[in-house]
Amino acid sequence: MAAGISKRMNTKMPKVLHEVCGRPMLFYVLDACRGAGVDKIYVVVGYNSEQVKEQFKNASDLIWVVQPEQKGTAHAVMCCREQLKDFDGQTLVLCGDGPLIRTETLKIVISKHESEKAAATLATAILDEPAGYGRIIRDSYGNIQGIIEHANCTPEQLKIQEVNPSYYLFDNKILFEYVEQVKANPLKGEFYLTDALAMIIESGHKVVAVTAVRPEEAVSVNSREQLSDAGKIMQRRIQKGLMENGVTIVDPPNTWIDARAKIGQDTVIEPFCCIFGDVEIGRNCRIGPFAHLKGGDKVADGVTLEAGYSNVVRKEIDPGVRV
Repeated sequence: MAAGISKRMNTKMPKVLHEVCGRPMLFYVLDACRGAGVDKIYVVVGYNSEQVKEQFKNASDLIWVVQPEQKGTAHAVMCCREQLKDFDGQTLVLCGDGPLIRTETLKIVISKHESEKAAATLATAILDEPAGYGRIIRDSYGNIQGIIEHANCTPEQLKIQEVNPSYYLFDNKILFEYVEQVKANPLKGEFYLTDALAMIIESGHKVVAVTAVRPEEAVSVNSREQLSDAGKIMQRRIQKGLMENGVTIVDPPNTWIDARAKIGQDTVIEPFCCIFGDVEIGRNCRIGPFAHLKGGDKVADGVTLEAGYSNVVRKEIDPGVRV
């Protein structure tokens, strides 16, 4: 679901196009789905939909669905009815403004759903500060009984730390049977997917809630501050992945590396380096400190870029060069 506009972000851009470490938020959600084996991805767009489509025009596995009016999560799902009404299988429903989603989490949800033969499965998170999230209500046996939105919680329910970060997997036929029955919220006039989930539970279908979402993954971006927070978490992930693959990053908090960058084994990244875009750096290089690469730079094996290097145009830096 990628149709919304965020008033809190004070932006004219579609929210899902705001960047986290050089890539639009929506990119990470799509990438996680592909990694989990999703072969058809329906992207529900609305506000400035053409701008979103243009950004992902080279993605051949996306099917665009327009939500003319943004009337809530259940309404967004209903916009896919014509495309999915005859599909007999599983349907993941995710939000496009959750860039910290991981493929591993989706795989856990899919595995649990299949092993339990559930009608619906959702992934939950345990948060120290759950304010603003819907709380997961379970019975004494641990079975999910429903989701209560924060505003509707009793003082006792507000103490619940298990929350709903909106990772859903449904049996598709059951999803559309019940989402069609959702009525508009009397206060906001919107249709909520959690109401469909409640009806599925009440009807006796098996619904499973698996605590699989790390606290950092639960974050949806609704403000510039949250966008910044998501970027910091993603930057740590990017650098951790590079270090696990043999790259030395001398001072991670004072280094910034784009999600698209590729860096070879035994290369050293000195402090205060900024690497923007689809930069490729070979093996056994030493970069910086205070180096700035961007926009398609290709650095061959064994290159040293000394303090303060900054590219002016796209270029290839040859082996053995000391700049």
